[in-house]
Amino acid sequence: MSSNLTLSKAALAARLDEIRSVYLADARPWVIGFSGGKDSTCTLQMVWTALLGLPADQRRKPVYVISSDTLVETPVISKYIDETLERIANAAVRQSLPVTTHKVSPEIDRSFWVNLIGRGYPAPSRRFRWCTERLKIEPANAFIRKRVAEFGEVIMVLGVRTGESATRAQVMSLHRIKNSPLSRHSSLLNAFVYAPIESLTTDDVWAYLLQNASPWGNDNRQLSQMYRNASGGECPLVVDTTTPSCGNSRFGCWVCTVVQRDKSMEAMIDAGEEWMQPLLDFRDLLAETQAPEKKLLYRDFKRRSGQVTFINDTDRPTPGPYKLDFCKNLLERLLRTQLELQAAAPPGEETVLIHDAELHEIRRLWRTERGDWADSVPSIVTRVLGRGLEWVAEDEVALGAEAGALLEEVCGEHGVPVDLVMQLLDVERASHGLKRRTAVHARIEEVFRREWRPLDEVVEERRRNLVAAGIPPITPGKPEREDHAPMLPFETAQDTAS
Repeated sequence: MSSNLTLSKAALAARLDEIRSVYLADARPWVIGFSGGKDSTCTLQMVWTALLGLPADQRRKPVYVISSDTLVETPVISKYIDETLERIANAAVRQSLPVTTHKVSPEIDRSFWVNLIGRGYPAPSRRFRWCTERLKIEPANAFIRKRVAEFGEVIMVLGVRTGESATRAQVMSLHRIKNSPLSRHSSLLNAFVYAPIESLTTDDVWAYLLQNASPWGNDNRQLSQMYRNASGGECPLVVDTTTPSCGNSRFGCWVCTVVQRDKSMEAMIDAGEEWMQPLLDFRDLLAETQAPEKKLLYRDFKRRSGQVTFINDTDRPTPGPYKLDFCKNLLERLLRTQLELQAAAPPGEETVLIHDAELHEIRRLWRTERGDWADSVPSIVTRVLGRGLEWVAEDEVALGAEAGALLEEVCGEHGVPVDLVMQLLDVERASHGLKRRTAVHARIEEVFRREWRPLDEVVEERRRNLVAAGIPPITPGKPEREDHAPMLPFETAQDTAS
C-alpha cells in the first residue's frame, strides 16, 4: 500500500462520468453493498463524489447503502462498520445526498448459533458452507426484494473487480447486457448489477483511497492499517452464490472454520488486540471438531432425518449433527467466553456473542425437536451468567426431567430405545388438544421409520451388504474416546466433575 501508487486523473474522471451517466439513465434506485473493506469503500466513495458533481435537483434517485451483520462479525470490524455507517448517514444529510444506510441481519431462526448449537449443524467447512446462504445471502436478498416490490426494479452497485476472481469475471461477462455497463443479477428477478470499479486493480483502489479524503469523514489510512494488522482482505456483501465469500483469512465472521487457521484474527491479536484471544480459542475449538478421526465423538451417526448414510462404498457412517450433550457443552463454553471477553475488552467494543432471542430459540428447538425434557438452556444460562431470562412458560402437558428419568428406567427394563419413546410422546404432546388429528398418524410413522438401532448393529449390517455386493468393507478407526458425552479438548477435570 505504497503512497507512490497513482490513479490517473483521466481514468478517475472517466469512472465518475460513467457513474453519473448510469445514475441519470433511469429511475431505478441503487442499492450499494458496503462491507467496510477497501473495494466497497472505494465504490461508495466514487459514487458519492460523482453524485456531488450533479446539480442538487438531479440527485433525486434514492441510494441505499446496506451492510451485512451476520451477528458473528469480528468485534473490531463490527465497531468500525457501525461507526462508518453513522458517519455516512450524517454526512449524507449535511451534503444533501439521497443516501441512507441500512444493516441487514439473518432472522433469529437462521442465525449461526441457532443452527450450530440449536439444530446441531457442524462447524462450516468447504464442503458444507451452510452459513453463507443463511447469514449473508438471504438477508441481503430480502432487502433487495422489498425494494423491487416498491420500485419494480433496482440496480445493485457492488465493489467487485474482474481482476480479483476469474470465476467472478466469467459470471459478470455471462450476464452482461449488450452495450450496457449493467449485468443481470444471476438469481434475483428485476435486479441488475453495476460494478463501477470492475476494471480497477488493487493498486488502483488503494491509490484512490489514499489520495482522496473520505467524504463522510473516515480516515482511509486507518482502513489501510486495519489491512496491515489483519494481513487479509474484506468479506464482500454476498448477494448470490457467485460472489466470493470469506474463508481466506479475511475480515469477517470470527467463528469462520472454512479455513484451517484464522490468520486475520491471529494477526490482529499480535498487533495489540490481545483481548480477542478468547474468540480465537473458541473458534479453534470449533475447527477441532472437523478432524475426521474425531467427528463421531461430537456428532451423531444419524442425520437430522433420523437415517444413516455411509461414505461412498464404505462402512463408515456420514456424521450427522452435533450430539445434544455436546451442544450443551458448546453453549456453556460460549457463555463463558462471552464473560471473558466482557472482562478484557476495551470500552466500546462489542462483547455480546449470543443474543437473548437466540437463547430462547435454542431452548425451543431443544425442547421440541431434540428431546431436551430437562429444559437445559435456562439452567445453563443461570449457572454461567448468574441471571435468568423471561423464559416462555411451558404448557401443562410439557414433560420434565423427572419424567425423563422415569422413562429411561422403564425403557431400560424393556430394552426399548428411550429416544424413540420420547419422540412418540412429543408427537402426542404436540397434537394435544387439537380437534383434528389427521396428521398424527403420519408423524408417528415418520418416527418409526427413523433408525433406532445402535451404531454397531447398523455398521455390521452395512458390512454384510458390502460383502454380498463383492466390496471389501473398510473398518473405521475407533474414536479417541467413546464416552456418551464427549469432551472437548479444552475441558478440565474440574469441568468434567461439575
